[in-house]
Amino acid sequence: MQIPAVPLETIEDFLSQKRIAMIGASRNPKDFSTSLFEELRKRGYEVIPVNPKATEILGQHCFARIQDVQPSVDTVLLMTPANITDAVVADCAQAGIRRIWMYRAGGKGAVSPAAVAFCQKQGIQVVPGQCPFMFLPQAGGVHAFHGFIRKITGRYPKHQHAA
Repeated sequence: MQIPAVPLETIEDFLSQKRIAMIGASRNPKDFSTSLFEELRKRGYEVIPVNPKATEILGQHCFARIQDVQPSVDTVLLMTPANITDAVVADCAQAGIRRIWMYRAGGKGAVSPAAVAFCQKQGIQVVPGQCPFMFLPQAGGVHAFHGFIRKITGRYPKHQHAA
């Protein structure tokens, strides 16, 4: 199954949500998820860490499962390995999640074609295989360059135009 292109509106809608659970947030301060976690918090997002192997991440209580998050959320950023994404997405559906972003910068990231298909079937809005840093205003550095390269190669998401 080929992963469908995601319209830019889907990404903008996701990033307009100010309360996001990050499943797979790492306790390792050098992990990329930690950088993204901190950047989102600096930008005014309430980021709720979810990791069954941690009780606290960056001074915040960490939940073991998305179903345990209270008050519940409806938006999730997956920083998980692709081989567990199917199970995590099933948990998200059970928890009533309406938006899922499957992070990817290189390699597979959190993207699973079966999980993308599951989300679409469940009516869950999905962003498969992008890095949120590319879409944050004034991200700068390598993130801006990465977005620029994707734009000139035609791989950057586009707005859907009404017919």
